[in-house]
Amino acid sequence: MSISSKNRIPLRGIIPPMITPLNTDGSLDIQSVEKLIEHLISGGVHGIFILGTTGEFSGLSYNLRRELIVETCNRVAGRVPILVGITDVALEESISLAAFAASAGAYAVVVAPPFYMNIDQQELCVYYEKLADAISLPMYLYNMPSHTKLTLDLATVIKLSAHERIIGLKDSSAHGVYFQSLCHAFQDQQEFMLMVGPEEMMAETVLMGSHGGVSGGANLYPKLYVALYTAVVDRDFKKIKTLHACVMEISRNIYQVGDYKSSYLKGLKTAMSFAGLCQAAFASPLYIFSAQEEAELRKRVEKIEVMLKENELV
Repeated sequence: MSISSKNRIPLRGIIPPMITPLNTDGSLDIQSVEKLIEHLISGGVHGIFILGTTGEFSGLSYNLRRELIVETCNRVAGRVPILVGITDVALEESISLAAFAASAGAYAVVVAPPFYMNIDQQELCVYYEKLADAISLPMYLYNMPSHTKLTLDLATVIKLSAHERIIGLKDSSAHGVYFQSLCHAFQDQQEFMLMVGPEEMMAETVLMGSHGGVSGGANLYPKLYVALYTAVVDRDFKKIKTLHACVMEISRNIYQVGDYKSSYLKGLKTAMSFAGLCQAAFASPLYIFSAQEEAELRKRVEKIEVMLKENELV
């Protein structure tokens, strides 16, 4: 189906970048996929984004990606919109996965710039326009410069937003001025959805005019992130301060165990395993925490859960 952004109400709220539950042999843990989806939906999330950075997409085979798409769409069964990451360095692979996601019932696709090759903004525009022309689902741009080594310049985003199938952008740059520039540029185009990745920035960016957050911690504590988003929409600043403090404690304690660049994902997925939501199993090249690191994380999680229980969020 061909969908124009001009006639579409943008998504708003919390859209977790769902982790990919794996078995220790690297296969998809279907039982945990089902359990996690029910956990997210019962927590009030407004959508689910699979095969993003938090979903370890780059370490997954295409067979497993397709299996996850089917399992997720079947289990969600239309209760919330499903966004599917189709980022790849080969245009043909992204087009193929987009077609598969459409046939499975996904709502939209999400695409970061093709990594590895050195390209400029003009080439990036042509790439995205070719992809958007070749697919049927709406598409979100994904600005992830730390991983792709490419930034979607403001002028590029504005140009691409004119395409009928490019309906929004997820920004994971953690660059406040850049995101403010986006909000300012699109202040009169509210149909173009702007979502922030770093959850530490979610409250302030929604106050600035964005549509919500793609918050990794919502995999574990969806009620917290939904409550924070609701408090921001209601302009309940006392509650915002309390709930934002919880988010910052999660960031400081769960995402910073060990001396790894991947500590965020290791901490999140391992903490989720404590709650029985998945196994602490990762796609290569990531590997599990040491016993000492896991014990340290468990102590930190226990303290966070005391804080969340006091606010009736777990």
